[in-house]
Amino acid sequence: MTTEQRLASPGVVRWREALPVVAVTAAGLAASATLFAVDPNRPGHYPACPFLATTGWYCPGCGALRSIHDLLHGDIAGAVARNPLTVLAVPYLLLAFLTWVRRRSGRPTPSSTSLPPWTIWLLLGVVLAFGVLRNLPGWTWLSPA
Repeated sequence: MTTEQRLASPGVVRWREALPVVAVTAAGLAASATLFAVDPNRPGHYPACPFLATTGWYCPGCGALRSIHDLLHGDIAGAVARNPLTVLAVPYLLLAFLTWVRRRSGRPTPSSTSLPPWTIWLLLGVVLAFGVLRNLPGWTWLSPA
């Protein structure tokens, strides 16, 4: 069998199409397993937030590692205390991943999973507002605990 024949065989084509999904899934599972096993509350395991270290202000992502660590351990209240935006984002990220996998597999997806373009601007506004509000006096409940 020549190289061209081997590369054109259905098994190779399917594997090449599945490789991005397998790679992203493996990376996500590895990151989740690491975050489950290595507590970000203990110093020295993860780098500090460069924005916080530089400015002294919390960025929208500050507390996200600790929030996901708490979610992986089933502590929803702790996760919300660390970064409520992360807790709200996780289901949407999982839905986006599943939609992407479904589209890559060639199966039709319901049109309701497609968002209009203005939602990107809305999301950007929410993230920026969250980043500002969590640094204002009186809004410390949004700051990472």
